[in-house]
Amino acid sequence: MSIIASSQAGKTTSSTTASKKEAPRAETKAHSGPHISIKAEPLFHIGSFQVTNALVTSWLVVVFLIFLAVNYTRNNQIRQFFNLLLKNLHGLFKNVFGKNTDKYFPFVMTFFMYILFSNWLGLLPGVGTILVQVGDEGKLPLFRAATADLNTTLALGFLSIFMIQVFSIKELGFGKYLKKFINLSNPINAFVGILEIMSEFSKAISFSFRLFGNIFAGEVLLTVVAFLVPALASFPFLVFEFFVGFIQALVFSMLTAIFLSVAVTEHSH
Repeated sequence: MSIIASSQAGKTTSSTTASKKEAPRAETKAHSGPHISIKAEPLFHIGSFQVTNALVTSWLVVVFLIFLAVNYTRNNQIRQFFNLLLKNLHGLFKNVFGKNTDKYFPFVMTFFMYILFSNWLGLLPGVGTILVQVGDEGKLPLFRAATADLNTTLALGFLSIFMIQVFSIKELGFGKYLKKFINLSNPINAFVGILEIMSEFSKAISFSFRLFGNIFAGEVLLTVVAFLVPALASFPFLVFEFFVGFIQALVFSMLTAIFLSVAVTEHSH
């Protein structure tokens, strides 16, 4: 009986050892695929403030835009490129703003430039592929497109709607502005006011999820294609996402311009 028991114990020990050896293999296989995370990963903390890889990329975009602004008058190529771009966009937004184009064009262009370069920076080699060791979390991407983080797009959406309200108050006056949302002259106007309040929040939400969904989906597409078919197979998709990044920046700024144009125009109920 003791021989049988020792034999069974030996089998149990060997099977346990084998399972321990197979566990790392299974874990390795589980992590052998492309790294896809719907939320931005935290890299480090500044006090209680959490710094994610999307925030790091956002800081790089801001630094890059400051660099372009400083060198606008010093570099002829930069100046010619932006003069051509801004001239065409100014003509496009003139159809929305009319005589107020010069007043509001810098506002919408701020959104356009930030979103455009955030989208394009996410397509550069190294974004999503350069990994750093982060404590017990393992290796995480150092960079992630800022607009592929829902926190960033929510901030952009609510900032856009907030500034539209500020411009509306400035143009119409606080009394007329408030009358758009609170009008107790009759039940219909009171109900319409409630719908107006809800629509302002829905605009910010739709801004955020439209931009986030398109950019994040593009990143997932490029990651999966590059993983399945290496080398240059993902290049056509990269060109397509480059175009999508421009379109999404234009759509966001154009919708902001349209909502702003409506908000600063006085309407009678």
